Parts: sequence; structure tokens; C-alpha cells
Amino acid sequence: MMLVAPLRFAVVGHPNEGKSSVVSTLAEDDTVPVSSLPGETQSCQTYPVIVDGRTIVEFIDTPGFQNPRHTLAWLEDCAADDEEAVKAFRAAHRNRPEFRHEIELLEPIEGGAGIIYVVDASRPLRRDDIAEMEILRRSGRPRLAIINFKEHDDQYLAEWKGAFRRNFNAVRVFNAHRATYAERIALLETLKNIDQDWQPAMDQVIGAFRRDWQKRLAGTVDLIIELLEKSLRHVAVAEYREQDKDAAEERLKERFCGDLGELEQAFHERIRRLFKHNIFRYQPPPNSALRENLFSERVWKVLGLDRAQLTWAAALAGGAAGAGLDVAFTGISAGVFTATGALIGALTAYFGGENLARVKRVGPSLFGVPLFPRLGKTELKIGPLHNLQFFFVLIDRVLIFFSYVINWAHGRREPFPEDLGENSREGFTAAWPEEWRKTAIRYFEALKDPDDMERLEKRRCEFQSLLRDFLATLSGEGPP
Repeated sequence: MMLVAPLRFAVVGHPNEGKSSVVSTLAEDDTVPVSSLPGETQSCQTYPVIVDGRTIVEFIDTPGFQNPRHTLAWLEDCAADDEEAVKAFRAAHRNRPEFRHEIELLEPIEGGAGIIYVVDASRPLRRDDIAEMEILRRSGRPRLAIINFKEHDDQYLAEWKGAFRRNFNAVRVFNAHRATYAERIALLETLKNIDQDWQPAMDQVIGAFRRDWQKRLAGTVDLIIELLEKSLRHVAVAEYREQDKDAAEERLKERFCGDLGELEQAFHERIRRLFKHNIFRYQPPPNSALRENLFSERVWKVLGLDRAQLTWAAALAGGAAGAGLDVAFTGISAGVFTATGALIGALTAYFGGENLARVKRVGPSLFGVPLFPRLGKTELKIGPLHNLQFFFVLIDRVLIFFSYVINWAHGRREPFPEDLGENSREGFTAAWPEEWRKTAIRYFEALKDPDDMERLEKRRCEFQSLLRDFLATLSGEGPP
């Protein structure tokens, strides 16, 4: 059954109570102007939610009440019934500047929009608030009250709830700056239940939201797979004169690390777009591993698996040749880290294994020995980076970024204030069940032999299924 017209909800309240933040978060639209200055919204602006090219619901950002007590006094003196009195008020005061905001915000309500009334409950209830509630009650439209906590202060919460129960069909506590996908769905479920006539249409709206979210999760899985496969297969090659080999090798290492960083940044941009973060550019918490280079010392300490997990995971997966740390850390050298200026020399022992820069000489030779080593050119090759810890570090970083994006409400504008601590573990894979890690490693092993397409496709599908379940769980939509 198709919606004839999308449901519309007017988001109303006193100035600077968080109305625009609520609209921005519910509509997943970071173009909504959000400001700490009162009176920023001067006229009604409609923000549609579009899924598969069709508008499924509209949220209307309205100006704040300007003169609620005088407005209510006029309505109380009007001889007409409540709903007719609201229409009469707009007609009688259309050219009165002191009631301009009331005229504007009541227009969509008079036109049939549902009401979402927003208050900041960190302050006490005032006479103006009581007047605003009574005006909205007299409109006759279904009404939901949102308690939008902008601060950690609930001392007036009971007072607000008591006033709301007398004037509204339902009440919800909703932090527009931190609301998750699951909390947005819960709010829509509440809207569905405040008017029986809305239920069929709201069922369609909620169903469309859920299907769209599942499509985004599936798209995220595809992007993760693409990033992993491009990163683990990436190769950098350059030719230089033999006498310049050392300097050329360092430059090539820097280029190789930069290439992988660019792949990761491209992934970030595509995830932002997928989840409709188009304008606001935020930073992770101060000590987040995402603040640092992919090859920094701290990233490799706090992400990925520990030594015991790597050793046992490699052995249990049955795909790696051996079960020791030499297997777990093969394929990366301290030289790569040194090239980024991020690691100290002591990591040479920690990250043992072959040097990433493999030298191949080009030019005349006899039985493989260069005839003119000082005159010929040297071909330097770095990659592919078949390192198990790098694989898990990269997975952790994409999952961390995904979790930040889905939990960054569109109405939020301030950066993350949390400090995670110097050595706190931020990743996810270390806490995965053993069977999940085995599934991941089997995929990793298959990536090292891309010629075996049947095996690779099988292991890729297994890992994709794992990722889909895990992303759904992170977003509150999946299995527990």
C-alpha cells in the first residue's frame, strides 16, 4: 500500500530548546541550521525523509513561541471552539509583528501536521511553558512531548513529566545530540501510537526506515571488503639508480604508507555519505586510535589482537604455515613504521619478519649477478602486505569509524569530548568469539591466494555474513 501523502510533524517549542537539533536528527539532515543563539529559526522549514526516491515523512522546523501568554489569553476570550479559535487567532493577528512566530508555527498545525513539542528539561517549568502546552492542546492535533536533555541535569524531570501527562498523548526522553538509530525508531513507534489513524501510514514509514538501514549496513559491508582487499593487495614499485637505493627505499615506504592512508580516508568519506553526514566534519575523541596514522605505535598496541590471540588464531585457523609469532607478524618491518616517523627502534624486535622493500635488480647480469651494479637501475617493490595483525588492525579501524558515524546524531555539532585514556583498548576484534576470528583468518588466508577464486569467494561470503551480523548488532538492529 502506497502513501497518498507523507505524514507531517511540526516540531515546536520555546526558542533555544533544541527544536532544530531534533529535526536534524530525526530527518538525518545535517543541513538543518543549529545554533546556540535563541531565535535562529525565523520561519517554517520542511525537511523531508526520502527513501528510494520517495518522501515518506516530513519534519517541519518552526520558530519558537514569541508571546504565548498573550496568545492563550486571546484564545480563552474567543467565543469559538478550540480549533476554530486557533484559526481565528491566526486570521486576526496576521499583521501583528509581536505574534509573527505564533502565526508561523501554527500554520502547519492548522494544516493537519502532528505536533512534536520540545523542551529542555534542565530548567524548571515556567508560566510560558504552561501557556504553550495549552495552546497546542486547543489545536486538537495529536501531540508528542520530547524532553530533550542538553545537559546532564534531571532535577526537574518529574515536574515536566507531570505537566506533559495532562496535555500530551505521549512523552519521551530524547537526547537529540546523542540519539542512536534504535532510539529514533523507538520515537517513531511512539508517534505511531498517539493516533490510531496514523498507524497504517507510520507502519510504512518505520518499515521504510528499517529497510533503508539494512541497505546501508549491506553497503557498509561491501565497502569494508573493498578496503580490505585493496589494502592487502596494494603494491608500490619504483626504479632508481643503485647509488640512490637507500633514499629511494625510504621514499617508497612513505609512498606506500600514504597510499594505504588514502584508501582508508576514501572509505571514511563513502561511509559518511552512506549515512548522510554530508557537511559537518567532526573529529574522534582525543585519544582515539583514528586520530593517529595507520602505522603508529599506539594504534598497533591498542587495536587488533594480542600476541596470544594471534598465535592461537593462526594455529586454529589451519591456514597459516606454523603457529608462532613469526607467522603472526610476517611481512612487516620496523622500516615501514620508521618511514612514517611514528615508531621507535625497539619495535624491530616486536614486529619481526622480512623487510617489506624487496630489491630486484634490472640490467645486464651473468648467472643472476649484476655485471655493472653501479650503473644499472634498481627496482624497489613494497607489498602486498600479508600481515595478520595489519589485517585485524584495519578491521578494527573501520569498525571504530562505523560506530562513530552511526552514533553521531545529525543534530550534534560539538566534537567528542571523551578521553579514552592512553592505553585503553578501543577495538572490537580482540573481543570477538574464537570462531569469528577463525572465520576472519580463513578469509585473510584466501586473500593471499587470489588465483583460487572458488575458495576466495567462499571465505569472502563467510566473512561478509559475520560482518553483517556484527554491524547490525552495533547499530541496535541485529541479533543480540
